[in-house]
Amino acid sequence: MSHGGFTTCLWFDGQAEEAAHYYVSVFKDSGIGRITHWSEAGPGEAGTVLTVEFTANGQKFVALNGGPEFKFSEAVSFMIRCADQREIDHYWTRLTEDGGEGGPCGWLKDKYGVSWQVCPERLLEMTNDPDPQKAARAFGAMMKMGKLDLAALEKAYAGE
Repeated sequence: MSHGGFTTCLWFDGQAEEAAHYYVSVFKDSGIGRITHWSEAGPGEAGTVLTVEFTANGQKFVALNGGPEFKFSEAVSFMIRCADQREIDHYWTRLTEDGGEGGPCGWLKDKYGVSWQVCPERLLEMTNDPDPQKAARAFGAMMKMGKLDLAALEKAYAGE
C-alpha cells in the first residue's frame, strides 16, 4: 500500500463501472484498474460490482456502487486546467453529452451529476494579474459565460 497519495471515491447507485469507463474515455493518461464485487455478505447483490479503481488524467479514483443514499452536488467539483480552446471545447462537449448540462462560469455537471470546472490555465493567470483592472475585466467576462471562450477572455483582459 502506498502512502501519501489521494484517491477520490465517487459514490454511484449502480453505475460505477459504466462511469469509470466513461471517464477513462474522456481523459488522457487513463485506465481501469481493479474491480471488486459484492460478496454473499452483502448488502449489495452477490457478484455485482462494488468498486472500480480507475485513473483519469493521471488522478486516482475509485467508483463505488454505494446505493441511492447520496448524490453529487456542486459542493465538490473537479477543475480541469486546459491549455487552449481546443481542450476547453473537448472537455465541455464530452462532459455535457448524453444528459450532462452546462452551467455558468465554465462549470458543468456530467450525466452522473459530477461537477467539473473547465478552465483555461491562462484565465488563472489573468485573474491573478497584479493590475486589478485587468484581473477584474477578465473575471467580469468569465462571469457572463457558460463555456469559457479564451479569445473573448483575452480581449476583456486587454481592455478591447
